[in-house]
Amino acid sequence: MTRLDETHAPDLRSWVESAQHDDTDFPIQNLPFGIFKRVDANDRARVGVAIGDQIVDVAAFAKAGVLDGEAALVAERCAGPSLNALMELGRGGARTLRRALSSALRTDTPSHEREAASRLLVPMSDAGLQLPVRGGDYTDFFSYIRHSKNYDRII
Repeated sequence: MTRLDETHAPDLRSWVESAQHDDTDFPIQNLPFGIFKRVDANDRARVGVAIGDQIVDVAAFAKAGVLDGEAALVAERCAGPSLNALMELGRGGARTLRRALSSALRTDTPSHEREAASRLLVPMSDAGLQLPVRGGDYTDFFSYIRHSKNYDRII
């Protein structure tokens, strides 16, 4: 069983107002990674993290200095159109980034940092989700147990 870390503490609160609503799927304890792009056709797909009814543009947070140190280095891997580069770092990279994002989104974040970060949020209503991972080889084929068991019969 995976042990949850401090980013899942039930008493955490975010300065993102919509993350405080009882009916939200994305409180500060649930910061899922995904790929998004603005509905504007000129935008490019990139890594985002949901919080309330907003999306954190991970690369923009790093570029603006909201993230620093190791988290900023990990965030650089999030400028592309898939989660593949982030996944290549293993769980440690995602954990480092999640901790830094959780810290930046908490109510105890200094107001000047909060203001800078709030300008980088993208409303979910202005964005569309994209394919999160680029698969290759026989990824889909072997994900189904029946195909895996019958593979040697085919050959």
